[in-house]
This record gives sequence, C-alpha cells and structure tokens, in this order.
Amino acid sequence: MASAHPAGGCGAGSGHGARAVIIAIDGGVASGKSAVGRRVAQKLGLPFIDSGLMYRAITRLAAQRGIDPHDSSAVTALAEATEIRIDGERVWADGVELTEGIYDADYADALPVVSAIPGVRHELVERQRKMARAGGVMAGRDIGTVVFPDADYKFFLVASLDEKVRRRAAQYERRGEQADEEAMRKEVELRDRVDTNRPVAPLRPAPDAMIIDTDNLELDEVVERIVSRVRS
Repeated sequence: MASAHPAGGCGAGSGHGARAVIIAIDGGVASGKSAVGRRVAQKLGLPFIDSGLMYRAITRLAAQRGIDPHDSSAVTALAEATEIRIDGERVWADGVELTEGIYDADYADALPVVSAIPGVRHELVERQRKMARAGGVMAGRDIGTVVFPDADYKFFLVASLDEKVRRRAAQYERRGEQADEEAMRKEVELRDRVDTNRPVAPLRPAPDAMIIDTDNLELDEVVERIVSRVRS
C-alpha cells in the first residue's frame, strides 16, 4: 500500500465550532481528486464543488462560439459574462446544461490554454470563493494554494502516469466512448506539464498539504484517509 504523508500541518483541528470548514483537494489530471472529493463531501455532509467544471464550461462555450482559445481578452470577457452553476457532476452556463460531452476530447487541446489565462482564472477564482463561503469540499489544481490558501484541510493527490492513463481510459469507457490510450498518455503528460509550468496558479501542493500517493489505493481507502484526518 502506498504511503500518505503530510507536507506540513494540515489546517485547524476538529474544534471549528459553527465556522464554515473548507477542505481543499488538489491534483493533476486523473489523480482522482473529483471522485475522492465527491465521496468525502458525502461522508462529511458538506457541499462538493468541482472547480474544473467551470474551466471546462468556458472552454466549451468558447469553442461553440468560435472564439480562439488564445484570444485571452475574448475568452476573459466570455468568462466574465457567463453565469455558471454546478451541482455535483452537472454544470450549466447561462441556464443551459453542458454536462453531456463536457469531457469530450475535442476540447482537450484548448482546455489548458483557457485555464492558464489570468483574467479567466481571476474571474472563476472569485466565484469559487463565493460558492464555498458556507463551507464545503472543493477539488481542483490550485484550491489549497490560490483559491483557499487558508483552507482548514489541504490534500494533494498524486499518481503515476500509467495509473492516470488507466483511470482516464476507464472514464471514457464508462461513458461509452472509445479509449485511445496512446493519445491519452500524450494528453495527460501535456496537461500536467502545462499546468505545472504556467505562470499563473501553477499546479503544485501547498506547503501544508497532506500528499497522498493514490497508485495502490482504492478510492474508498483514499477517502477514508482524508475523512479520518478531518475528524481527528
């Protein structure tokens, strides 16, 4: 079984009283952060917010409206003008549900470009903070470092490239889509490299995050480690 080790303190203890509790779960592509975050939120009776759905929604809208993802001004204006609502795994933009096809490979190349635009990140980070003002579990790539640097609990999930490709292929198969594992390997490598090296909100663990290597852990085992830490 792989080990989980803290990279420092992990926020406040259990004595939060009535104060809203924020749990940040970060990680790269196919690290399991969304599935884990959703299950953790259920166990703790907290709202769950998958911040990545917001970036996917803007990326998809830009493509549908013929906006070049490299046109930072136009994409930022789109993000500022679009109302986004998230409920679990579902996402709406201006009242129109975009859930079906939100993970389509057609948007894979544009997603890291859109996600790295400073204006887009600024707009969506502010909205993410408002969404979780009453507390909750939020999954993403910069939750513990940028969105909620003072989160009560911070976790950073890691996995090997082979494991990430296996998980991403399984995601496609569950949706009834054909999985090209070689293409997925290139996509995962590229996305993690771009996210790690982008100048704005790069993918990295917060100094006080607990880092969990998920390679040899089942989903429920990762969830239990996080829930146990929060309840301790």
